[in-house]
Amino acid sequence: MADNVILKEKKGHIGIITLNRPDQLNTFSSSLATGFNNALIDFEQDDETRVVIIKGAGKSFCAGIDVSELEGKNVLEYYEWITLMENPFITISKMGKPVIASAHNIAVANGIGIVAASDLAIATEGTKFGATAVNVGLFCMGPAIPLSRNLGRKKTLELLLTGDLIEAAEAERIGLINKVVPKDKLEEKTMELAEKLAAKSPLGVQLGKKSFYKMSDLEYDKAFELTANHFATLCTTEDAHEGVDAFLNKRKPNWKLK
Repeated sequence: MADNVILKEKKGHIGIITLNRPDQLNTFSSSLATGFNNALIDFEQDDETRVVIIKGAGKSFCAGIDVSELEGKNVLEYYEWITLMENPFITISKMGKPVIASAHNIAVANGIGIVAASDLAIATEGTKFGATAVNVGLFCMGPAIPLSRNLGRKKTLELLLTGDLIEAAEAERIGLINKVVPKDKLEEKTMELAEKLAAKSPLGVQLGKKSFYKMSDLEYDKAFELTANHFATLCTTEDAHEGVDAFLNKRKPNWKLK
């Protein structure tokens, strides 16, 4: 893997992943995709990390896949290459720890995919989002999956088929992102949200997130059956009893992580 295409740091219980190819607008090279996925897994396995933030270095969040890697592959090699590019989206969905995308300026193609795949997303005013691969003869097939789960069929297809850009205010309106903030407040507001999540029961949050993703594609009644089992399990944990006791006695909870 090329050196420093992914940067990792921790601030308390918050892990921060920075896409670090600023001169290439943080496009996904094979090395960045590999490093990004590995960083997500590392933070998921780190007992001290409770929330993960994804951000981009330089003037943009992420402008998609590095198309300079496109040429010279057979079908099997293309399949392996695109699977590598999409692995982080799958990893995020399997993580118990919440993932927050912190986007600025440009988030297109795989960039909008990161935003859609993340559990929560914040963006600066004027940030542009788009499923732009159709404009160069390709198609955002990977990002289409988390986009469709965020936006529904019609709006997702509109973005995929037109390749048009939308700004942050519209992205918030349609449910792609949670909040729009001034450009100079992105880091502050992202950390505020991350710290809010990190203060919750880590066990409750992680079991809850995993339950959410598992039930999302089930039939209605089967989803209730699944989540009832998950909630029953959660009720047996020390954190559940600690949280309720703290609430009833108006004190700050002391999470046990079990």
